[in-house]
This record gives sequence, C-alpha cells and structure tokens, in this order.
Amino acid sequence: MARWITAAVEGEVDAAVVERLADHSGVSVSEIYGKNGKAALKQRLSNYNNAAQFAPWLVLVDLDNDFSCAPDLVVSWLPNPARQMRFRVAVRQVEAWLLADRERIAGFLGVRKSQVPSSPEDLTDAKRALIDLARRSRRRDIRVDMVPRPSSGRKVGPAYVSRIIEYVYEAWRPRVAASNAASLAKCLRRLRAI
Repeated sequence: MARWITAAVEGEVDAAVVERLADHSGVSVSEIYGKNGKAALKQRLSNYNNAAQFAPWLVLVDLDNDFSCAPDLVVSWLPNPARQMRFRVAVRQVEAWLLADRERIAGFLGVRKSQVPSSPEDLTDAKRALIDLARRSRRRDIRVDMVPRPSSGRKVGPAYVSRIIEYVYEAWRPRVAASNAASLAKCLRRLRAI
C-alpha cells in the first residue's frame, strides 16, 4: 500500500530535498505547498496543521539563527502539532544537510573533500559555506552558476537553485548525510514512521 504525504517548505531547494527524502523513505509526495519564504510558511502553518488532522503532512523549515535550538522554534511556532504533522527543522539550514554528504558534495562542486566542513550543522550560515566552496571549484561552470557576481548585490549566483536541485536529485545520499546531520536523521525517522 502506497504511503502519501503532503508537504510545505520555504523554497524550491527545500521542495527538492523533501521529494528526495520522501523517495528515500518509501513515501510519495502528493503536493508541496509554500515555496514563498519562511514568513509565508509560518503564516500558513496553522492551516497545514489543521489539514494534518486528516492526512500526513511534512513541514520543513530552516532554524537559521532565529532560535538557539530546533525545539525552541517548534514550541514557538507549533506548540500543539496535529497527530499526523511532521514538523521538522533543518539545523541551521537545509544546505547543512546537503554538505553532510561530504564526498558527493565535494565531487559535485569540484573541490577536495577535506575542504568540506565536517560538522555542517555547527555552521552559522551553511548556504554561504556552500557558495564559498563553489568559489574554490576547479570547475568554471560551477563558479559561474553558483557564485554571485561582485556587482550583483545578490547572495547566490544566477543558477544556484538549479545547480543545487541537480545535486539533490543526481548525487546526494540522504542516508550518508544523516550520519553527519542529526536533524536530518530525525527527519528521516519521522518520515519512515508514517
């Protein structure tokens, strides 16, 4: 019997991560809502929680630097989760989960594995760490696509999202990454419990 879940996330990269995690866990995703940023996700959270009274839901949000730990964010945002709600927090950003598969991210970016942080969930800004790795890439296409141009005023390069999504679907190994990212391991356990 197929197991289905509906999800809500902050953005496109998070949506790809949720699809990959669900597939890895033997769960199908029927729909992914949100993708309009963290504030919009928080605003709609009570609606998603109401829906989770009737069917399984996964809501994924980055901890960022909003709270000192994931439980504080959970208690603040969703003190009474519905029985079928899986409200998960990526510490500190979902990019930490992607960095946690050190071998594959190094190969994808064209850097040495030794350059990839060994404790990605301890990083204050995992996205910036990912961009900094791309900046040191041996591959020109990675640098052009992922690193922001100095005069652009942007935090990421023009094809950052599409490159990260490519990595998520083609190279990233959630099981390997979970051994190096505790919040990812907890998310996978909650998905498998559906």
